[in-house]
Amino acid sequence: MPAENPSGVVYGIIAIGALLAAESGRHETYLDTVGSAVLAACLYWLAHAYATILGRRLVRQEGLTPTTLWHALIHDWAIFRGAAVPLIALVIAWAAGAAQETAVTAALWCAVATVVAFELVAGIRSRAKPAELALEVGVGIAMGLGILALKILLH
Repeated sequence: MPAENPSGVVYGIIAIGALLAAESGRHETYLDTVGSAVLAACLYWLAHAYATILGRRLVRQEGLTPTTLWHALIHDWAIFRGAAVPLIALVIAWAAGAAQETAVTAALWCAVATVVAFELVAGIRSRAKPAELALEVGVGIAMGLGILALKILLH
């Protein structure tokens, strides 16, 4: 997990997981599915960087500079890197010849497993006691179940 912006990575995983849950193989081709997910990941990344910079400028009454914009884009690139986790699973399933809906489901499960794994790593790194670790992993599982519930509710 990248140390410079781990929350961005997690956000990217969850955002694209939710998008793919809503998508669930509805596009006619793999290329359409991957293309829409990449475009959405780019929009999430740009929107987050833009909102952070604009919010900061409004509070601090500062102007926009290329340096400020560049630093925000670099910092929030973690969102796109996180989004790449389920996208890579989708592309691997595509290359393996899986049906499109199966590949989307595999990408969803990859997103869920990654969030749960990150919770487990966070708990272990914080030296959580067993009950605390169970809570942390439970929160990751709940987030993953939320993504899966979105798929079920929309389809």
